[in-house]
Amino acid sequence: MTTHTTARTPSAILPETPAWRITYAEIAALAQVKRPVPTTWARRHPDFPAPVAHEDGRPLFDARAVVDWLASTGRGNTEPRRLRAELALHTLAAWRTPALPASVLLGALTSLVCLHQQLDAPVADGRPWHTLLERAADLDPDDRFLLSELRALPDPDRTGPALAHLADELIDAAYNPAEAFDWILQARHRLGSHDPAADGPTPAVVRALAAFSGIDTLDEGAVIAVPHACSGDLPAALHDRAAEDSGHVYLAADPDPARVRLVRRRMLVRGVYEFRLDVVEGEELTAEEDEWGSPHLLVCALPYEAAETRDAKAVLDQVAALTDYLDTGATAVVLGPADVLTGPLARHGDADRLRRSFLKPGLLKAAISLPDGAYAYRPGYRTAVWILARVPEEQRTGRVLLADYSARPLTEPVLEALAEDLAIWRASGWTPDPRHEPRHAAIVHGTDLDGSPGAAFTPQHRTPASRHLRTVVERPAVIADLERRLGELHERSRAGELRLHAQAELRPENQPVRRTSVGRLLRARRLRRRPGHRFAPEHLTPEGHYTVLTPEEILGTARIGGRRMDRGILLTAYEHAQFTEPGDLVVTAHPHFGVYVDVEGVSLVAAPARILRVHPDADPPVRPRVLAALLRAAAGEHARTSGAVRASRRIEDLVVPDLSSAEADLYEAVLAEIESRAALLREQTAALDDLTRVMAAGMTDGTLTIQALPQTDAH
Repeated sequence: MTTHTTARTPSAILPETPAWRITYAEIAALAQVKRPVPTTWARRHPDFPAPVAHEDGRPLFDARAVVDWLASTGRGNTEPRRLRAELALHTLAAWRTPALPASVLLGALTSLVCLHQQLDAPVADGRPWHTLLERAADLDPDDRFLLSELRALPDPDRTGPALAHLADELIDAAYNPAEAFDWILQARHRLGSHDPAADGPTPAVVRALAAFSGIDTLDEGAVIAVPHACSGDLPAALHDRAAEDSGHVYLAADPDPARVRLVRRRMLVRGVYEFRLDVVEGEELTAEEDEWGSPHLLVCALPYEAAETRDAKAVLDQVAALTDYLDTGATAVVLGPADVLTGPLARHGDADRLRRSFLKPGLLKAAISLPDGAYAYRPGYRTAVWILARVPEEQRTGRVLLADYSARPLTEPVLEALAEDLAIWRASGWTPDPRHEPRHAAIVHGTDLDGSPGAAFTPQHRTPASRHLRTVVERPAVIADLERRLGELHERSRAGELRLHAQAELRPENQPVRRTSVGRLLRARRLRRRPGHRFAPEHLTPEGHYTVLTPEEILGTARIGGRRMDRGILLTAYEHAQFTEPGDLVVTAHPHFGVYVDVEGVSLVAAPARILRVHPDADPPVRPRVLAALLRAAAGEHARTSGAVRASRRIEDLVVPDLSSAEADLYEAVLAEIESRAALLREQTAALDDLTRVMAAGMTDGTLTIQALPQTDAH
C-alpha cells in the first residue's frame, strides 16, 4: 500500500483582536495633536487609560481604550469615525504574510468595498464564502474589475469572511464606500506597498489639478478623459470636484492591467455607472469616439522620466498627441517636467520650435511653474502645468497667463489662490479682467513669447499695460518718501538727540559687588516665572492682532512682529494663554540662550520660551534691561559645548551681580540710551532695505531707470 504525502501550504494567519499597543507619540499622531499633549492628558485626567505594558522605559497603551476615551471626551482633532477607521486599518499590517502579500490584500479589500457598494448591502452577512463569490460573478460576469481579486485570496473560507467584516466596518466608519476605498489606498504604505502611489502626484497637487480644470463649470453629460490614470487619483478627484448628479462620462487609460481594474472599482464605488465609464489598458484612450464623442476635458499627469534620459521634444510630442483629442471648446490640463514646459530651451532647436507651435493657434492658455514636492516619491522632480484650450478662431485673444510658483510653498492656500486666478482667467474668456490682478503671474501676448526663441515661459515678460498698474506708477513717489525718511533719520543722528553718556570707570576695590542667581530672585519673589504656550504653526500668520514671540524672535533670527495671531483664534483655541506685561523678560534656552525685554507688553510667548516677570514692589528693585544684559553675559560663560544636549547651567542657576538701587538706575539709563540708538539704526536699515527692494523691482521689470548723477567738481 502506497502512502501519499501531500505538502501543506501555509495558510494565511488571521490577526486576532488583542490590544493594539501604542506609545504617547502614536497617541498624539492618532489624535492629531502635539507630542506633549497626551502626556498632559494622562497627568490631568484620572480616567485616561493606564499603560498596559512598558517597553524600553516607554509606557504602552491599549489603542482601543485610548480611542474610546478620545471619542467619549471629544479631545483631540480627529473625528470619532476616523478613529474607528484607524483601528480597523491598523489590523491590515497584521494580515500581511508570505501567503497573503500586500497586493493581494489590497485588491481583495477594495473589491469587497466595491461589492458592498454595488449590492448596497453588507458583504459579511454570515453566508459561506462561495456564496459571496457567486454574487460577485453575477455582478462581474466578464471579470473586468473584482472577481479575480476575490478568487486570489489564499485559504478563502477563513480569510474571506474576516476581510469582508473589515470592509463593512470601514464603510460604517466612513460617510460612504468611496471614502472607505480611499482610506484603504492611503493606508497602503503600512503594508509596504508603494507601487500604486510611486508615480502619482501628491493628494494636494491632484486636488489642485481638478480645481484648475474647471470641471465644475461643464455642462451635464460632458466627457472627461484621463490618460495615464495610475491608481485613479485624478479621475476620483475630478468626480469629487464635479457638480452632484452631473452625469459626466469618464474615460481613462493605463498600461498596467491591475491599475485598470483598480480605477474601475474606484469609479464604480463613486456611483459612476458602467455605461458612463470606460477604462482601457494601454497608453491611448478608447477609440470609440462615435459612442462617447471627443472629450470636453482632458487631465493628464505625464509619466515620470529621469532627467538623464528625458528628451524635451519627446515630452512635447506627448502633449501634442493629447491635444489631438481636443475638439473646439475643449480644455486640457497637463502636468509635466518644468524644464520642458516652462524652462529655457536651446534656441531654434526642435523642442523650442515645437513648444512655440502651441502659441500660434492659441492653444496654450496658461503655463504655471510649480515648486519641488509635486511627487512624494520624486522629491527633486520639479513640475509645471499647462492649460490648453481649443477655441474658435474669432475668439482667440493671443494672450497667455504665465505664473511662477517655484519659490512658493506647495500648500493648500497657495494652490487655492492659484486655482482662483485660473478660474477668473477662464471665466473672462482668456482675456485680462480689469477687476482682478493675478498673483505671482503675468498675462502676456503669445507673440512676445514666440518672438523670443528659447526663452523660458515665466512671468519675466511684462505687457505694456503692466506699466500703468498702481504699484508701478507709485514707485518713484515711494522712493522719494524713503529718501526723505532717511534724511530725517540722518539729521536726528547729527543733531545729537541720541548721545551716549556711559561715564564708565573701574570699580573701587573696597566696593565689591554682591551676587545672586535667578533661582534666588525667584525664591525671594523679586521675579516671577510664567510659562510659554504651545501654538499650532498654522495659527501663526504675518497678519493678526497680537504679536507672538517664539525662540526665533528672542534669538534675533526672526523679526519681532513677523508672527501674529488673530483675536478670534486666541479666544477660541487658546483661552488660557496669558499676555506679557510691559518690562517682562522673555527667555529661552533652546537651541541656545536668548533674552528679550518686551517693553510694551501685550504679546504672546510660544514655548519653550517663557517669561520672567519683575515684581513691581521688589526690594531692592530689579531693572528689566539690567537683568537682561547681565543674563546674556552670564549665559555666555556657560554656553552649550559642541555636541552637548544642553548648556552646562540652567537659567535658574545663572549668577549675576545684585546691583544697588542707585547703580541699577544708572545702568538702566545707559541701556535705555543704547536701545534708542539701536532703534534709530534699525529704522535706517529698514528704510534702506525698502529702498533697495522697490528699486530692484522696478529695474527688474523694466519700469524704472536711473538718471545720470550730477557730476561733482573734483577740485
